[in-house]
Amino acid sequence: MNEQKQGRYFRKLVGTRCYLSPINIDDAERYCEWLNDLEVARTLSLAHMNIGLGAEREALERLSREHNYAIVLDDSDELIGNCGLIGVDHHARACEIGIFIGNKDYWGQGYGPEAMRLLMKYAFDYLNIRTILLRVLSHNQRAIAAYRKIGFREIGAWRKAIPREGDEQDLVFMDILAEEFRAQDHDTLGGSK
Repeated sequence: MNEQKQGRYFRKLVGTRCYLSPINIDDAERYCEWLNDLEVARTLSLAHMNIGLGAEREALERLSREHNYAIVLDDSDELIGNCGLIGVDHHARACEIGIFIGNKDYWGQGYGPEAMRLLMKYAFDYLNIRTILLRVLSHNQRAIAAYRKIGFREIGAWRKAIPREGDEQDLVFMDILAEEFRAQDHDTLGGSK
């Protein structure tokens, strides 16, 4: 590992090919690049926004104080995206989960589902969460298929909620319960405990 990368990321939740690390605010420029790339941002709720470096640095500072993590490749310590838990409600034992792989070279290679499983296991085992919700645009069929594969079920949709690309997209709601997650085989989580 070269000196530039040492100390940049910390192995909080470790899988077989990637790990989740607390967000490094110095990555603001990389996130800015991804979030202003419409091919990446088209599946996110902020595709219509102009993301400047100062605003992204502030956002990362805020996000880093909560349950948001960088997705980092295990073999190279390369940042490829992030994921996080939103609106953690300890009374209701519920939260929302979000993810994006910003580095398009790693799309469709299974890093997203692995990172999601790591974060879900953490939420269920350490935060005492019972239900995890997610929202996804209906045109993002690749993500919907991946979410189904890791155990999420569709629970409804907000029809024609988001105008996008000359169409009105439904916002699909999916969830998973702790017992549904635990009933699955999670051998792919490698060293995570």
